[in-house]
Amino acid sequence: MRPTASINRASLADEAARVCIDAGDLDTAETYYAKGRDAGLKQPDIPSDRVKLWNFRYEHAMARLAARRGHMAEAEKHVAMAKQLVDGMVELKGQQQAFLPYLTGYVAFYAGDYKKALDDLQKATQNDAFIQCMIGETYEKLGEKDRAMEYYRKAAGVQGHNPPAAYAKWFTRRKLD
Repeated sequence: MRPTASINRASLADEAARVCIDAGDLDTAETYYAKGRDAGLKQPDIPSDRVKLWNFRYEHAMARLAARRGHMAEAEKHVAMAKQLVDGMVELKGQQQAFLPYLTGYVAFYAGDYKKALDDLQKATQNDAFIQCMIGETYEKLGEKDRAMEYYRKAAGVQGHNPPAAYAKWFTRRKLD
């Protein structure tokens, strides 16, 4: 298999998994995340950081799935493994560290710790429509409807053709109507 073919398969599987998790089909999402990791690891002569990257993405996904299922201890174990993988990276460490606040905020949200979720999500990439939706949801859980609407409006204005943009358009239509 050519390197690009395995990477393309892996990326497509991860995107399909993200659509499934956003749709609430957690079992199918888990299957696709495993396929994505496995395809990514088939890259010939894969560098050590890329091995850690595919395993980090998988642990990140497993933490989110466990949190959605209400299995917080399991989610925290996956978060710890994801952090360990990022800490072990050399070339990709700086780039991948940016995804940790999103993960910890996501897990905190589903654990019902909305103050921690808000704090962590505000450290995540602020131009990501999915994160904007999550921040809005968190403000809503904290009883701050005006702040929630502010974030929903930001997310509704997203441009792009990717799963986070599609989710944001669908999600914010329900919140803003």
